[in-house]
Amino acid sequence: MTQNLEKIEEVITESSIWEQFLKFLDIVIYENVKQNIEIKVGYILLIIFILLVTTVMLRWVRKLLTRKMPREDKVKFNTVFSFARWLVYVIVLLVVVDSVGIDVTAVFAASAALLIGIGLALQTLFQDIISGVFILVDQSVHVGDIIELEGKIGRVEEIKLRTTRATTSDNKVLVIPNHLYLTNSLYNWTQNGTTTREGVNVGVAYGSDVQLVKKLLLKAATNHPAVLEEPPPTVLFTNFGDSSLDFRVVFTLNDSFNARFPQSDIRFEIDRLFREHNITIPFPQRDIHIIEKNK
Repeated sequence: MTQNLEKIEEVITESSIWEQFLKFLDIVIYENVKQNIEIKVGYILLIIFILLVTTVMLRWVRKLLTRKMPREDKVKFNTVFSFARWLVYVIVLLVVVDSVGIDVTAVFAASAALLIGIGLALQTLFQDIISGVFILVDQSVHVGDIIELEGKIGRVEEIKLRTTRATTSDNKVLVIPNHLYLTNSLYNWTQNGTTTREGVNVGVAYGSDVQLVKKLLLKAATNHPAVLEEPPPTVLFTNFGDSSLDFRVVFTLNDSFNARFPQSDIRFEIDRLFREHNITIPFPQRDIHIIEKNK
């Protein structure tokens, strides 16, 4: 008899705890009768649970899809996936909120001004993120590429969803917001390969032996160890300038990122060869005519 009474008391106690838990879930945190909005504790716990389940599912999907991907493709996929993940969270959140009876339209109407302000403030951020997705999908820029943007040149070290990090030839870090790729012309020096055609411009005085000038320019470029033999250097007679005959010696380098160093060496060599062969590099000259008026 005593044991039966204890069991009955346990059932009553358990039922009362369950009823208290249900009452706890039914507690109203926020209510707006006009806009038909009612937020309860149970709704909050349900949303948290659904988001946790969504997180676990997204991690499982990411591991499943990237299991056999190469490392470089895996990094790109994870970057794009991190952006898509937030879209999934927003969609799931809206579906759950609407399922529990909260009028999503009313929520948006109540916070319209706030959302507009946030949207304007984060406009550039969204542009950067969208541009980052385009870069990763389109593959117009890769890690290791040498790019020129707004007069700045750097070697790409890392491509993130919002920014691209590059290093200049002076070992300075260049952080580029990704939206600049959409609003500016981008020069990718190495998309067609690591070799690039570089050049050095020089002017000589009128009356100089142009064939000798061509020979000396080719010698200065060919003898430099950084200049590739194929394709061979060439000399262009670019213009009859105001004060000089203008030439450009063109050559191929395998490291265009540090092109300024071989270019400097070739200029030193050109100056030395021109001095040896009495070829003058002129400075701008003007003829001044003085007209005297009769008084």
